[in-house]
Amino acid sequence: MKLVQCWDDGVTTDVRLVSLLRRHGARATFNLNAGLHKQKRQLGWHHGDTEVWRLARGELREVYDGFSIANHTLTHPHIDQLPIDAARREIGEGRTCLQTLFDQPVSGFVYPFGTFDEVVAQAVRDAGHVYARTTRAADLGVSTIDPMAAAASCHFLAPDFWQRLDRARPSGVFGFWGHSYELVDEAMWSAFEASLARLCAEPGVQWCDPTDLFDGDSP
Repeated sequence: MKLVQCWDDGVTTDVRLVSLLRRHGARATFNLNAGLHKQKRQLGWHHGDTEVWRLARGELREVYDGFSIANHTLTHPHIDQLPIDAARREIGEGRTCLQTLFDQPVSGFVYPFGTFDEVVAQAVRDAGHVYARTTRAADLGVSTIDPMAAAASCHFLAPDFWQRLDRARPSGVFGFWGHSYELVDEAMWSAFEASLARLCAEPGVQWCDPTDLFDGDSP
């Protein structure tokens, strides 16, 4: 089975996450907003009682070394609520900045807040992205029918995570997404590592990048 995992927002808890992923040999894609990473780590928001901090710009390459990077826009706006010229800037400049920063192609896109419309989706395609992921959950496996409206199988904390994995087996692809800041205590980190180990033990498992699931090259 092909497994795909994607993590959003470039936060400091990703440091612990990538350590776990490397330990288990699991690939992942990290979806970043290039315009929100400053010279020093910055407090972004609160998740419940937990402070969420963004990584400093200068540490991004080291933290995510060996992992795929996707574009999450420049500054994480509700992109479907922007004038289209502003939306195009968010999309295009976000991709350009990430490609310059990481010196690697950036072919994936993730809609901030999961919201988009047909005009935004076309702008994402025109900017050179191979796929764009939503926050919707696919009924079976990973939805690849429309690359600009791709849906993962579920969020990583979905209560029916393992049932969705079982339902995805006929498709041969299972994908999940989330934010590492949602792991708010040691029990949750331990549970996630146990889940990661269980996934890695799946017969014939192959960790993939989302771009592996879509045909064709970026424009």
